[in-house]
Amino acid sequence: MISEQNQNKKLFFLVALPRSGNTMFASIMNQNKDLVVTANSITLEIMKDLFLLKQTDVFQNFQDHKSLDNVLDSVYDTYYKDWKQKIIIDRGPVMTTGNFELVKKHFKRPFKCIVVLRDLIDVLASYMQWYTENPDAFPNRFGLNTDDEKLGMIMNKDGAVAKDLEAIKNAYNYKDICHYVKYDDIVTNPEEEFRKIYQFLDEPYYNHRFENLDQININGIPYDDKVVGSNMHKVWSGKVRKIYNPYIEKIPERIKQKYGHIKF
Repeated sequence: MISEQNQNKKLFFLVALPRSGNTMFASIMNQNKDLVVTANSITLEIMKDLFLLKQTDVFQNFQDHKSLDNVLDSVYDTYYKDWKQKIIIDRGPVMTTGNFELVKKHFKRPFKCIVVLRDLIDVLASYMQWYTENPDAFPNRFGLNTDDEKLGMIMNKDGAVAKDLEAIKNAYNYKDICHYVKYDDIVTNPEEEFRKIYQFLDEPYYNHRFENLDQININGIPYDDKVVGSNMHKVWSGKVRKIYNPYIEKIPERIKQKYGHIKF
């Protein structure tokens, strides 16, 4: 049940690979003070942790499914209770098979998801540039010496890229509730693409600016990139446009052969 306090709020979802312009996308959308694109959200982790309680001995000993389901039903409503924005776009791999089934069951609102697409090799080139230019970046913390090793770690099956990649692939099974937008189209024709997003959300278009973008600060909270490495979420402040990344030429051949076929 949606609380009376949150009845007028709308909740949507965002799925994208890391290094796909998510922070830029949020910076642009968050110019609209009635709307917020979240940072990487913990709401999914809350949902999964609560659901896993059903496997515990305590729950198995007294299987009160209804009461625990009531808590699961209220996760998004409770988490965003004090957020002032009317429209919240929650970012995370909600479209993986397991995540989608869990959230869809307990999400008591119309379900819509924005899916941002960027070719995987471009994503890895962006990672490579970031960890090369920022010595404290997390791929440099594990004694790995080559780009092949570092990019291989980034593509680990338990990592963020793999989860988001699974979510994007599964999202194609739900085209009626998803809107797909390519990173290259955003940086080439930003106004046109953002108008399409607002149309998908059934919201009036906000007149965004596409230059002099702000760094992310949501409800007074900025990113603290000490956790992952400097400048992971730094927003390019210049005009939104397509910029050639020379690191695309430095991707190891083994990585290209293994992942180069994954395009959107």
